[in-house]
Amino acid sequence: MSNKTPNIDQILVSQKAIQKRITELAEAITRDYAGKELTIIALMKGSIVFLADLLRLIPLPMRLEIIPVSSYHGGTVSSGIVTLQTVPLPDITDRHLLLIDDILDSGKTLKVLTEYLETKGPASLRSCVLLHKKSKTIENITAHYVGFEIPDEFVVGYGLDYQEYYRNLPEIRVLKP
Repeated sequence: MSNKTPNIDQILVSQKAIQKRITELAEAITRDYAGKELTIIALMKGSIVFLADLLRLIPLPMRLEIIPVSSYHGGTVSSGIVTLQTVPLPDITDRHLLLIDDILDSGKTLKVLTEYLETKGPASLRSCVLLHKKSKTIENITAHYVGFEIPDEFVVGYGLDYQEYYRNLPEIRVLKP
């Protein structure tokens, strides 16, 4: 929607910086999982752009699973209610899992999903997020791989949205209040 474009503000993270950091994350993940088969579990929809760019840079055998999840429900603040669509997962017992998400904000989504996946008996479970609002994280949860720590701003672009708009922006921008 063209009339939505004026609602975005300055660039917080440039496209070039994103690509450089994703390369670094992919190298770290490749080192850490060398000799292992990886199962990626991605949270949709926000992580899709990050996920695609990251996966192409990890030269390991892997499987990919997608879980639709939401906690913003159209607003600019997490509702605190994590909506996890039940999707049948294959057997992940004794598998090395890497959970991919776009942003670690309050930590509720990552915590709910981590606790759920841990009940399935994986060999290991780590998480990777593009963005972390460290000042907003209230749950006792951390991501093992973090692209960027950002201030407490509502951001869009590079897969992140506001009411389904702006996902196609090539950089991370702040949404105007």
